[in-house]
Amino acid sequence: MGTQAARDDVETFLATLAHAQDAAIRLLRTTILATDPRIGESIKWNAPSFHVEGRHFATMQLRRPDRMMLVLHLGAGKQAMPAGAIADPRQLLAWLGADRAAWTFAGVDDVEAQRTALQALVRQWMAHA
Repeated sequence: MGTQAARDDVETFLATLAHAQDAAIRLLRTTILATDPRIGESIKWNAPSFHVEGRHFATMQLRRPDRMMLVLHLGAGKQAMPAGAIADPRQLLAWLGADRAAWTFAGVDDVEAQRTALQALVRQWMAHA
């Protein structure tokens, strides 16, 4: 699927989502996309998902109205993140397994306050996806 078609799919999805965290979801999305021009997006698991060269590395989880989660993962094949590969001195990530971690955001202010750290972690994660 072409980049513009995928972006249109994500826009359509977000327009019909009616999520209480809409503004935060959109800010999180634009922050991730602004991290690296190679990042593409699509809908996966009923939420915006991000990929580089066809390999998905991050997917939003939008199940709760009061917050949203960004799950960083290593794709469909089970593999472990190499020990020490992700520098997270502020311990912003909650590790869910050797191949995935999550970051929960409470709203627009939370995403805005963490933008620089988020982009740094996304860049690191992309190097292993």
